[in-house]
Amino acid sequence: MRDPSAVLRQAAVDLDRPGRRAGPRRPPGGIRRAGRPRELWAPLLLITAAVVYNDWVLEFVLPTGLDARHSYVSELYAADQPFHAFFGGIEIVAAVLVVAGALLARRAVPGRLAAAGWWSLVAFGASSVADVIVPMRCAPSVESPCEAVNPWHTTTSALVHAALFASMALLVAAAATGGSPRPLLRRWGPWVLGSALLTALATVGPLFGRPGWHGMTQRAHLLLVGVWFVLLAAVLRAAARRVRPPDEAEPARASP
Repeated sequence: MRDPSAVLRQAAVDLDRPGRRAGPRRPPGGIRRAGRPRELWAPLLLITAAVVYNDWVLEFVLPTGLDARHSYVSELYAADQPFHAFFGGIEIVAAVLVVAGALLARRAVPGRLAAAGWWSLVAFGASSVADVIVPMRCAPSVESPCEAVNPWHTTTSALVHAALFASMALLVAAAATGGSPRPLLRRWGPWVLGSALLTALATVGPLFGRPGWHGMTQRAHLLLVGVWFVLLAAVLRAAARRVRPPDEAEPARASP
């Protein structure tokens, strides 16, 4: 039987050999392989929301009975429509994705303006849920007795737009006064904001007794909202790449 002390001495010699390191190896540069949840999930949630929020494209494969050129998207989940529950459920899923993404992202871009912008996006999601809870009673584009102005639904829709444009304006303003992580938002944010505002204004014809072609502009507006979510996701990814995770504890260096 070998002397236990000899075994310990041999182990010590092996540990001191060049090229041998105690403990697990770290990636080069001390960067962790796993990203932080906020960096990974917030952009993914917003990109998914951009796709889900444009669920109106499904009307081209489903027998909704509505003309996309002259109908509001909210008519898809009007109370008397055959796909009321289906489209209403998708709208709620989109709202939850936006709220979750905004809550995760609100600390990624510093500043009070940016924080107010993310909270406005949370309000947008909450108002979108309310928009589904109090839907249009019928579809005015195909039912002539149906009123285009439903007091409760019109109110919730107004809140959706107010929160959306508040988030856009605040985050664009924050980008204009901020630093390097937001060049995309500084460059493209004002264009998306202006275009989304113009297309939203072009949808109010039926509210003043002048229906027609408002469906096209509203769907263009929803596409621009999706572009806004993708732009925010790109900004968050760019900010995450500029933030270097803290290194693990450095191994003790041998004395010279």
